[in-house]
Amino acid sequence: MSKLQNDAVREAISGIMTDSKEKNRKFVETIELQIGLKNYDPQKDKRFSGSVKLPHIPRPKMKICMLGDAQHVEEAEKIGLDWMDVEALKKLNKNKKLVKKLAKKYHAFLASEAVIKQIPRLLGPGLNKAGKFPTLVTHQESLEARLMRLRLWSNFSSKRCSAWESPWVMLAWKKNRSFKTCN
Repeated sequence: MSKLQNDAVREAISGIMTDSKEKNRKFVETIELQIGLKNYDPQKDKRFSGSVKLPHIPRPKMKICMLGDAQHVEEAEKIGLDWMDVEALKKLNKNKKLVKKLAKKYHAFLASEAVIKQIPRLLGPGLNKAGKFPTLVTHQESLEARLMRLRLWSNFSSKRCSAWESPWVMLAWKKNRSFKTCN
């Protein structure tokens, strides 16, 4: 197992940040961590998954949709979160194109206990194929707390391939904040 040296990571981030300032772009630039596993075959070797909690939100404009019952829809409206109830999901009528369009529109989905059981029947396999099956939200926990946890955690798994990537640092951050995220 090889480990990244802190000095090399800090030097790379500093170089990227200085290059970014020279050529100003009209979008928010991020640094993604890409991990590739050598000598790992997903078909033969044991699969694994995990998550890492980051100290800062790497994607503040992450679009999330709440698929919920009446109580969660009301809570989502209060905090300004996009939402869909069971009636809106029924209107999609398992139409593959509409479900695919919905999956592309959002980075992640949250769902109530009652609704998450109905999603395969209402939408078909579209969200699951896109890798965006909703995360469960119970009535006991706050929707805002669940949103924050969803934005702070970076998930990884080795289901189909031996490499994955995830956004970790925004170039708009100050250097010390970026270094904290990479440690």
